[in-house]
Amino acid sequence: MNWQTYLEERQVEFTARLLEFLRIPSISSLPEHSADVRAAGEWVAAQLRSAGMEHVEVMETGGHPVVYADWLHAPGKPTVLIYGHFDVQPADPLSLWESPPFEPVIQEGRVYARGASDDKGNMLAPLLALEALLAAEGALPVNVKCFWEGQEEIGSPTLPAFVAAHRDRFACDFVLSADGGQWGEEQPELLVGLRGLCALQVDVVGPAYDVHSGLYGGALQNPIHALAALLASLRDAEGRVQVEGFYDDVLELSAAERAEIARIPYDEAGVRQNLGVDTFFGEAGYSVLERSWVRPTLEVNGIWGGFQGEGVKTVLPSAAHAKITCRLVANQQPQRIVQQVKAHLERHAPPGVRVTVTVKENGAIPYWMPGEHPGNQAARAILVEEYGKEPYLARSGGSIPVTAIFLELLGAYTVSFGFGLDDERQHSPNEFFRLSNFVRGQRAYCKLLHGLAG
Repeated sequence: MNWQTYLEERQVEFTARLLEFLRIPSISSLPEHSADVRAAGEWVAAQLRSAGMEHVEVMETGGHPVVYADWLHAPGKPTVLIYGHFDVQPADPLSLWESPPFEPVIQEGRVYARGASDDKGNMLAPLLALEALLAAEGALPVNVKCFWEGQEEIGSPTLPAFVAAHRDRFACDFVLSADGGQWGEEQPELLVGLRGLCALQVDVVGPAYDVHSGLYGGALQNPIHALAALLASLRDAEGRVQVEGFYDDVLELSAAERAEIARIPYDEAGVRQNLGVDTFFGEAGYSVLERSWVRPTLEVNGIWGGFQGEGVKTVLPSAAHAKITCRLVANQQPQRIVQQVKAHLERHAPPGVRVTVTVKENGAIPYWMPGEHPGNQAARAILVEEYGKEPYLARSGGSIPVTAIFLELLGAYTVSFGFGLDDERQHSPNEFFRLSNFVRGQRAYCKLLHGLAG
């Protein structure tokens, strides 16, 4: 039996495994689900053992665990680290889900559940490919290590120290990441860049308690008004960030890079219609894709304070709060940017309130790799075979923190080789994954590992 037949004959079983995996509510950001994140890791470890991988271990990280496995019996061949994550985003708001988020449903060739696309369906595909190759051929074409984590959705906060402490175990020639996707159902892409991330919370406090607006309105600074003014000072009318030094380290695109992005077809009208907006908004002089992929941002992600109930309550609130994140691009450092934003907020604090700024995340360093990297070229060949088209050299506005960690600590670039699509509502209600791409991912990983052996 060859690996192709092995995969074809087991798709019903593999889909059942995916549904079992998706039923585990492995939400890494909520402490009450810590045991579920670990349970998902144990589930992955059991699958790896059953597949025939060796040295399988659920490793402690000081946070949510990492699952490791290897098969290292291909002398003279490359060593590839396969990466993915088994933690998921919270499912809120539950009222917008058409079916319960952790009770997966299959409809019209799609499986609906939290984590279906990001990243459980994608990361299970290479695991099943390893199983197929070991079962059909008794060996893998190259040396393989697995690194599947349970904290990607919270920024992988304990992984820098963890990877540094285990450099020898994770040493590899390069990484294949199952946390990624393709441009479309019929159009592949090679992802060569990711934005970084930093995050803060700003708390504005006025009087010691909520006070009567008739007694004190006009005499005290209202923390909500103060916060609104403070947030408004962060950007100009076109969305360009006004924080001093924010753009100092930005690596500007070359003319060739801008031309490369410009050749990628982008249906602006269709995207606007899908999003339900009349127009795009952002920094002048850049296309929508350039703004989304290679320009830094500062966004207010949440704001709260004062009375939230029905009707009217005439109070002047004692406090107001906001959460802020910045997406960063090549050469920007999260630690520097977060301090610049903090200094701006403190410098522009209105009178009559106390402003406290707290850094909420460790941050993620922006990532870029050469399109001509041998791993990219090997992946390109398989994508051309699968899709019959050249892949676009694309970038992503999102962040995968571990890519920069692997590059810094292992000296290993990460080749994105996932099969999710942007319309699959990752991080949103009614997330789904196309089962056709679940099958395609298994097949493509088998082909890629064979290709790398050559």
